[in-house]
Amino acid sequence: MEIKLPKYFKVVVLLLGVILLIWLLQLFKSIFVPLAFSMLFSLLLLPLNRDLEKARVPRPLAIIISIILVVTVLGLLIWFLSSQLLSLTSELDTISSNISDLVMRVQGFLYEKFGIQPRNRTDLVRNMITSLQDIATTFLGSTISLTTGFLAAFTVVPIYVFCLLYYRDHLEQFLFKLVSKDKRGGLIHTIIDIQRVVQSYISGLMVVIVVVSLLNSAGLLLLGVKYALFFGVFASILTIIPYIGIMIGSLLPALIALATTGHLIDAVLVVGVFAFVQFLEGNFITPFIVGSKVSINPFAAIVALLVGGEIWGAAGMIMALPVIATLKVIFDAYPPLEPLGFLLADIDDVKPKKRRGRIKGFFTEMYNGLGHGKKKEE
Repeated sequence: MEIKLPKYFKVVVLLLGVILLIWLLQLFKSIFVPLAFSMLFSLLLLPLNRDLEKARVPRPLAIIISIILVVTVLGLLIWFLSSQLLSLTSELDTISSNISDLVMRVQGFLYEKFGIQPRNRTDLVRNMITSLQDIATTFLGSTISLTTGFLAAFTVVPIYVFCLLYYRDHLEQFLFKLVSKDKRGGLIHTIIDIQRVVQSYISGLMVVIVVVSLLNSAGLLLLGVKYALFFGVFASILTIIPYIGIMIGSLLPALIALATTGHLIDAVLVVGVFAFVQFLEGNFITPFIVGSKVSINPFAAIVALLVGGEIWGAAGMIMALPVIATLKVIFDAYPPLEPLGFLLADIDDVKPKKRRGRIKGFFTEMYNGLGHGKKKEE
């Protein structure tokens, strides 16, 4: 006999299941995080491995070549960011003197215009420098912590990636055995869609980051900002946070420009460069490169980033967008969950369909109104 449960009971069970899943993800973080990154790297390297295998390169050798390529690129990026950050922290003394002159001019202006008595400039500058040092130390510590975590997983992730790519046919057969024969066609389409979506979305996002970093760096170089390449790359990486990421990345170079030159207009110009690049990225670069392969609305993306950061920290924020893109594919493929897929979709992906449907209906009514529809029925 089939037992019918009330809807509220199903909702409660679903919520308890989500809470249990989050608790397990946090409890076994050391296991799930390397495995999640391994699955992501495997999907990204899958097209390259297939091309190498088509060129008659043995599968084990093709996988090793792909892993070496990824490790080299990530190693160079981490080395560049770390070296630039260390150079930046070594110039805190120069920044301190510049801030001292800036504070003196601001206090003089306030005293002349508004009669505000200046405070102890030494204490004020010391507090500002201490704040800058705390920010730099915290950021450097986070970078070192992330790098250390990456190096700790350096021996585990490549092994996982190698196994996932080497045994991918075996894993597909395992998934087929989990479902009945009449549902295997839908499962194949879902797997292919997940692979296509994650590969195109992440590869497109990486291209966007490269383009935005070049535009940011070029703008900062034209303004004569020190460490323009570092700030350009750092802000471009933050584009994974829609709308607000690149603006957050503009605050530090704006403060450095203000402390270096002592002119507020320079900081405003730096923010203007990042705002212009943000406009280009949101309206032209991302739509052209990523297109409509997977479009997650900004609200869902921000919530996913916050939830991922709460569960796994920085690693969770990196994995948030691929995970939510995968969930959207699954929701769209399973009819009862289609409303959730619609909720995650960008509104621009929904409007054209509605408009096309209305236009089609309008012309259909005109066609039938002219009598063609009746003739066709006769």
